[in-house]
Amino acid sequence: MAIELGLIGGTGLYAFPGLQQATRVEIDTPYGAPSGAYVCGELDGHRVAFLARHGETHTIAPHRVNYRANVHGFRQLGCRRVLGINAVGGIRYDMGPRALVVPDQIIDYTHGRCTSFSDVAGVKVEHIDFSHPYTPQFRSRLLAAAAQAGIELIDGGCYGATQGPRLETVAEISRLRRDGCDLVGMTGMPEAALARELGLEYACVALVANWAAGCGDASEISIEEIHAHLAAATARIPALVRALLAMNLG
Repeated sequence: MAIELGLIGGTGLYAFPGLQQATRVEIDTPYGAPSGAYVCGELDGHRVAFLARHGETHTIAPHRVNYRANVHGFRQLGCRRVLGINAVGGIRYDMGPRALVVPDQIIDYTHGRCTSFSDVAGVKVEHIDFSHPYTPQFRSRLLAAAAQAGIELIDGGCYGATQGPRLETVAEISRLRRDGCDLVGMTGMPEAALARELGLEYACVALVANWAAGCGDASEISIEEIHAHLAAATARIPALVRALLAMNLG
């Protein structure tokens, strides 16, 4: 059976619950080693592949993730559709802790990352259209699946991708807000662009773990609260994925 959906788990999601007949698949890619083994199995009769972006024990910092290897590994598995699950901070007034957001735009503030498969000697340079960084049809299906499952998702928003691993300053978040960002995270890029280069459908579910610096009421960000908010938001992901798969993505 072909793999219908690839899942990339972010902070707080290091294994996907409920996978049946799961096998661990180690993949060598032309771009080095992925973050770990791909766990391939069945979910309600559908084939799924899961990868923990930061490693299964969270040992890979956002700027050290081998995004090229991760994305290319999914294509080597024959996967045509990838859902990125990303922990983020909320900037917009309605994107507070525990909200689930399906962004439709992104601004890249990262630096020094390998951002393209074309960045290899002798490889033809590809200039992809990245006007709409997340696959519109895939986003629509994701939103429809959430509606069917009774899971509240916020439709749209701009994801500001920062370098990490530190959290941002109040001034930096103020800048991101002025630029039009609604969310801030550390792993949204270059993952989305690399998926586009390979012709993979790609969408993101952003799990709001905390108010970004200077947003909300708290003067400081509590790591303990981040983990609690992430756990609550992550708990809704399996039902969302099951509803998505039930739509027979093809």
